[in-house]
Amino acid sequence: MSHFVVRKIAVLGAGVMGAQIAAHAVNAKVEVLLFDLPAPQGQKNGVVLGAVERLKKLSPAPLVNDEDALYIEAANYEENLERLRECDLVIEAIAERLELKHALYQRVAPFLAPHAIFATNTSGLPIAKLAEGLPPEVLPRFCGVHFFNPPRYMHLVELIAGPRTDAKILDELESFLTTVLGKGVVRAFDTPNFIANRVGTFSILAVMAEAERYGLTLDVVDDLVGTRLGRAKSGVFRTADVVGLDTLGHVIGTMRDTLKDDPFHALYTVPPLLARLIEQGALGQKSGAGFYKKVGKDILRADPATGSYVPATGKADERVVGILKQKDPAERLRLLRESEHPQARFLWAVLRDEFHYAAVHLASIAGSARDVDFALRWGFGWTLGPFETWQAAGWDKVAGFVKADIEAGAALTRAPLPEWVAGPEVNAARGVHTAQGSFSPRARAFVPRPELPVYRRQVFRAPLLGESGGPERAGRTVFEDDAVRAWALDDDALILSLKTKMHVIGAGVTAGIARAVDEAEKNFRTLVVWSPGEPFSAGADLKGMMPVFMASGVRGIEQMERELQDALLRVRYAQVPVVAAIAGLALGGGCELALACARRVAHVESYVGLVEVGVGLVPGAGGLLYGARRAAEENALAPDVPPLAFLKKYFMNAAMANVSKSAFEAQRMGYLLPSDPVVFNAHELLGAALEVGKCMAASGYRPPLKLKGFRVAGRSATATILSQLVNLREGGFISEHDFHIGQTIATILCGGDVEPGSVVDEAFILGLERKAFTSLLMHPKSQARIAGMMQDGKPVRN
Repeated sequence: MSHFVVRKIAVLGAGVMGAQIAAHAVNAKVEVLLFDLPAPQGQKNGVVLGAVERLKKLSPAPLVNDEDALYIEAANYEENLERLRECDLVIEAIAERLELKHALYQRVAPFLAPHAIFATNTSGLPIAKLAEGLPPEVLPRFCGVHFFNPPRYMHLVELIAGPRTDAKILDELESFLTTVLGKGVVRAFDTPNFIANRVGTFSILAVMAEAERYGLTLDVVDDLVGTRLGRAKSGVFRTADVVGLDTLGHVIGTMRDTLKDDPFHALYTVPPLLARLIEQGALGQKSGAGFYKKVGKDILRADPATGSYVPATGKADERVVGILKQKDPAERLRLLRESEHPQARFLWAVLRDEFHYAAVHLASIAGSARDVDFALRWGFGWTLGPFETWQAAGWDKVAGFVKADIEAGAALTRAPLPEWVAGPEVNAARGVHTAQGSFSPRARAFVPRPELPVYRRQVFRAPLLGESGGPERAGRTVFEDDAVRAWALDDDALILSLKTKMHVIGAGVTAGIARAVDEAEKNFRTLVVWSPGEPFSAGADLKGMMPVFMASGVRGIEQMERELQDALLRVRYAQVPVVAAIAGLALGGGCELALACARRVAHVESYVGLVEVGVGLVPGAGGLLYGARRAAEENALAPDVPPLAFLKKYFMNAAMANVSKSAFEAQRMGYLLPSDPVVFNAHELLGAALEVGKCMAASGYRPPLKLKGFRVAGRSATATILSQLVNLREGGFISEHDFHIGQTIATILCGGDVEPGSVVDEAFILGLERKAFTSLLMHPKSQARIAGMMQDGKPVRN
């Protein structure tokens, strides 16, 4: 059976999206040609070269390494069309104008390789209309592939078939997008704005309409519909500023012009405030003002009544916040609906409008309710999709609420809910998501997820409320307590999952780590440290330390540190390979746990670092031992180079609390090794880690021999580092306490107050770590930093 391989991609159009799609392909080690028009002056590829340079200035960074920009090969339509024949996938990402796209298609079609997939990144133009600009032989290989901005970070890609698209082409492209680029693929029907932008833009318009109805200001609305509602932190109006108000206006205009028979068509109008801002050129972040404007340190919001900007200080009312904190979804929705508070009534109205809209349009825009929910979660950052939220609160009861509001004229339109909402299939299942699949109105059945071979890499697929088979209770539990769960899917691998908040490491986790190593050595071939959901671990449990400190003082803390050190040494010298499966944050003690493992498998978006200086401490569980040992190992391979050359990286990482911005940067920092695999789809992480552990075991894994000693740089290297710290302190770049912590880190990394080239063992360095950790814990300025971090999560500079 032939296997479709993408060796090289061409991206047509070096605008914001095109350049970032090219950047993410390079992140995934795929060769890229980036095309645009020839520059009227200077270098012919000047347009593309300029776009590539701008990539380095964007935030968040599109590239995992700015230096990789050189792998984006510049091309233009005048000189380089022949090179399209080299490409397996060609993605068009030019301006959203049908005539421009058709003209480009006619120009490039003769140069497409016979096997190449040709895809458009249109955000909403009809694929069928776009296909009219292509010759017949290309049509089976043509489809829509809609990335979301920014492409590196947004999980969603919508895949849309054209009138004659070969089904095999869609399967091949979905497989590539899923595993190579790490995306969550949703198949959408060829309708205006597809799924995510269709429902997401309606949600934005509903928020604006209901905010006006209930007299709420922009800042209050954003506080209500952000993280409190399980949505993006930036809310609606701040998000619109980031996207661009002109872009939002264009999307609304597309819906107005193409959806004239939609029962919600009356809402597809640019709201007056948005229209006024666009007319004034206040387009959001890119113009310096939009719904919000920053003046000095102050954030101002647009006031619809006066047309001016006023301080943005509004917040959600605590009574409404209390309702949103209700854990029972059914009770939460009931309280919002029955409340007389305008903020609560606003929230119910928005949710009702979203339920209503999603139900009315499900059959026309998506194959099942699952596609709508994933599209909103992956494309707009919602914690739960609209159907998940509805089902969690009780399908029948919420349907009754929505129906009553429609009949009372409180909804945005009197269009009734479709009959399937109360149909026998959905009623029997009490919702649209079941273990058998998600409801499809077209099929009048619950359809299962696609079973492409690529999804076999995912031990657990993306979770969906109402489905079964999540990781929390999967497999056979070997042991479990409040801190950890050790479990297995087979007889080969033991999996250790942390259950603490943010997967912080306290006494319970420490004991669980040691016990898991014992269990793995007795009954399994490998141990994998992986937890459902991010992060890998946010570090030490500072709150958990406080009762120990109050009861037993510094001796109690020193004992906790010793136990953690011993547990991580057990990991390092375990008789079975221990593999860390890292995604998200791996900070402080979490980083030290990963460093102790025989191998690490990391999701590309892994943020790794020793950050203890932020709370006035130093790494106390082997982080500095790792740096000292690695520097000695590197120095042994280049004995003519001064030891400080190898120590510098590890000192700067710890002293500056540097955190990697990707797994690849973690490799450059030394926290991951070049041999540690990096995966792009977080749902493939556990499977990859299990395979690595089992392969290591099958290859006859043996742990490293316990070190009898290694050479350290000694007091002279410490003195050199201190001289640089003095300059930073005298220049006002670091505080006196920063200097003290930096001096402590340098002393430990250099092996203490010993002669250069002295041989020390692991126990000696670990003793230095413990002593420094407990000493700093008693320092008033470190205590102030700890208190500040625990109070509001922000570092205190003192």
